[in-house]
Amino acid sequence: MKEQKKHTKHTALIKPLGGEFHKNEWAIIGAPCDRIDFLVRELNNILSSRLKLGYLDAAHNAAEEDGRLFTEFTDKINFQSFTTQNKPEQKQSRKYFNDLDLLFVNGNHFVGAKQIVLLNEKKKDSLSKKLDRLTDVRMIIHDGGERYDFLADKLQDDTVEFETGQITAIADFLLKDVEQSVPPLYGLVLAGGKSKRMGSDKGAINYKGKAHREFTADLLQEFCQKTYISCREKQKDTFESNYTKLTDTFTGLGPYGAILSAFREHPNHAWLSIACDLPYIDSATIQQLVAQRDAGKLASCYHNPETQFPEPLITIWEPRSYPVLLEFLSQGYSCPRKVLINADIKEIKMENQRAMLNANDKEAYTQAKNELQD
Repeated sequence: MKEQKKHTKHTALIKPLGGEFHKNEWAIIGAPCDRIDFLVRELNNILSSRLKLGYLDAAHNAAEEDGRLFTEFTDKINFQSFTTQNKPEQKQSRKYFNDLDLLFVNGNHFVGAKQIVLLNEKKKDSLSKKLDRLTDVRMIIHDGGERYDFLADKLQDDTVEFETGQITAIADFLLKDVEQSVPPLYGLVLAGGKSKRMGSDKGAINYKGKAHREFTADLLQEFCQKTYISCREKQKDTFESNYTKLTDTFTGLGPYGAILSAFREHPNHAWLSIACDLPYIDSATIQQLVAQRDAGKLASCYHNPETQFPEPLITIWEPRSYPVLLEFLSQGYSCPRKVLINADIKEIKMENQRAMLNANDKEAYTQAKNELQD
């Protein structure tokens, strides 16, 4: 009998790490809601200067309010208030917490990818009925209760234990977890342009002994786990490379589409993208950017003193930028610089500003070639 092949209707995509709400979410469960809330506030007092924290909770017996609009946004100077009657579907919830480094979740109401178990006698029976929520217990905090026998199968060899009074030690553990969870860095040479002004493929130009896309990829490989060369589908068979070619799946969008295509392949990696038409690019310039990278921002890039804008030609895009890039695209924007201007980014003063100069036409190519030869 012929074996039936399983039919897949939709394209299988790599999903972002984490849970339904955030890539780094911690559900706190096992204690009354007021105790969970108090713990979160204590941790926030210690960590808020280092991390952007959030808290997902549910209110009990919320009163109805007359005259409430469907959606309200209020700028309260020191903070902003946003309320809506439209409860977001869980699959769409991550966008509300995208800027955070860590999200605490009230485990009495919601399920989180990682768990902190508060051992509180008032919630012992309730906890015993929610063992299916304990999928990755990283921490136990003794809050007046001892370790329960029914937790034995849910704990791991590296599950840590604290007392509620050890709030500084708990905060240090969470801070180290965030610092150790920095996304790995991949390199991307943006070489998929049509080079209309140059009249020939800019990536193939030889400034320093080899095709410049290869030279740029060699530089990136010094700092990245893996390096790719971005190109168009029709272009990929026109040149040989020592690096994997990553063809555009978001077509007709130039560098913007190349970056999105890279995130589609590897959404849990940060991407250091560099245009292939920077004849003066050097290792020191890339090293400076990598050394000053801020993984807590949407992106890290250089500041262009001529335009007074962030420069997208050399940029580290963090995984959290992927949904933002898609959101801008849905609003009709395909300019990486516009995303950088309107986002929380790390801008860096470039030590070698000549490395930012690009060669888009034959005149600029000739000048760069002569200068580099000299």
